[in-house]
Amino acid sequence: MKGYKDAWENRDDAKFCAMFAADGAYHNTPFAVQRGHAALAAYWQRVKLQQDVALTYEILAATPDGGIAHWHVTYQVASEELFRIWAASTGTNLVARKPGDPLPRMALDGILTARFAGGLCRECRIWWHSLPMAS
Repeated sequence: MKGYKDAWENRDDAKFCAMFAADGAYHNTPFAVQRGHAALAAYWQRVKLQQDVALTYEILAATPDGGIAHWHVTYQVASEELFRIWAASTGTNLVARKPGDPLPRMALDGILTARFAGGLCRECRIWWHSLPMAS
């Protein structure tokens, strides 16, 4: 979780990929998986569309080869592209915004499970919910 926090807060795809085995899998939703460093790095590009990222977490369970954590992150949406990605992922329409309105600050709350082998993540699954924060 320390590495995940560092990679996300610094928006660093190389740090993110370095946590995973060469064929490691990251399930960012129950229906989507990125497998291997190229796919992980491509997915992590959306994190570069965030600013002022702050992640906190609590380890809920740990074993020698895995664990479960509760995490919470806030960030400032830094582009219309990221706002559209978020809106599409929620399954709802865009939050009512007029042209020129500021982009929202987001809050995400979720659970992460991870399995490790040889010190690298073999599989990570996250479940999360997001909301724009009140301005």
